[in-house]
Amino acid sequence: MKKISGLFVLLLALTACSSIEPIQVKGEVVSCANIKVESGTGVPLECLGGGSAIAADSIRGPALINVWGTWCEPCKQELPHLAHFLAKYSDQVDTVGIAVEEKSMERVRKFVQSHGISWPILYDATGATRGKFGMGVPVTWLVDESGTVVYKKYGPFKSTEEIELAAIKYLGVK
Repeated sequence: MKKISGLFVLLLALTACSSIEPIQVKGEVVSCANIKVESGTGVPLECLGGGSAIAADSIRGPALINVWGTWCEPCKQELPHLAHFLAKYSDQVDTVGIAVEEKSMERVRKFVQSHGISWPILYDATGATRGKFGMGVPVTWLVDESGTVVYKKYGPFKSTEEIELAAIKYLGVK
C-alpha cells in the first residue's frame, strides 16, 4: 500500500509541474462570397473577409448561423464543435458566424485567426441583429433552402454530435 501511495504522490507531483499548453489551431478570415443569399429586408452586415454586405435574413440554406462574441466564454467553448461539424458537413451545410457587441472588426479578425475559426463571419457593428436573434449569445439557427428558420438553439452546443443530430433532423443532412 505504501508503494502505491508513494507512486501516486510522485505521479501527482510530476503532472502538477508539467507545462502542457493547449494546441492552437490557426484560423483564417474567410470570404462571404459563397454564402447563398436572396433579397432580405434586414440591415446588411459587413463581412470580415470583404465583399458585399449581407443581411442575416437573406441567407439561404441549408445553413447554420451562429451568433457569438469574442468576450463570450460559452461561445469559445462551442468553437471546436462547430469546427468539427464544418469539417464533416461543409459540402452539405454552410456555416456562417455573426460577431456581435465587438469593439472593432480588427479585434474579431485577430480572434478568428487565433481560435481556429475557418468559416465566414459577418460583423454586426451596430447591434442590428438583436431584434432578430435576441440579446444573449451564443445563438444558433438552422436555415433551410427557402430561408426558413427550422431550428433555434439558445446557448452553446455541448458536442459535435448535438449539432449533427439537429442538422440531420432539421436540414436532412446525411
